[in-house]
Amino acid sequence: MAEGVPPSVSKDLRELQKKVSVMVESVQNNSKVIGFMKSPVGQYLDKHPFLVLTLLVFVALSAVPVGFFVLLMVLTSLAAIVGVILLEGLVISVGGFSLVCVLCGLGFVSLAMSGTLTMSYMVFSNLLGSWFCSRAPAPPNPNGDPQLAMKSTTFEGLE
Repeated sequence: MAEGVPPSVSKDLRELQKKVSVMVESVQNNSKVIGFMKSPVGQYLDKHPFLVLTLLVFVALSAVPVGFFVLLMVLTSLAAIVGVILLEGLVISVGGFSLVCVLCGLGFVSLAMSGTLTMSYMVFSNLLGSWFCSRAPAPPNPNGDPQLAMKSTTFEGLE
């Protein structure tokens, strides 16, 4: 024991050493650890402790950058999904508004065209009706030939 170390510290170190040795013993007696140590990889790593320490340090140190990278990828994916949803919503909204405008315009044009066609039909039918009604009726044909009566009516209307 060192002379400058108080007895309470040495007693704490012994208790800590006992706790660590109990923990190491429980890990070594674990069935999964025993199975791994009997495997070829476990035997190789048992013979090369420097490689085990190097791998352990590498894994421990690379956990932070890998974690940041995974977090960045998740956040980027979420931002892309939200952006696509917003962009798609904007496109659908603009397209829907444009469709409503076009359909309203087509409704107005169809109303105007049907009104125009209806008015044209009414005007032309009244004009034709008044034109045919104002003409004098054809004199009856004494011979009784309907074809001759029609021909004489057409010739009289043209003069």
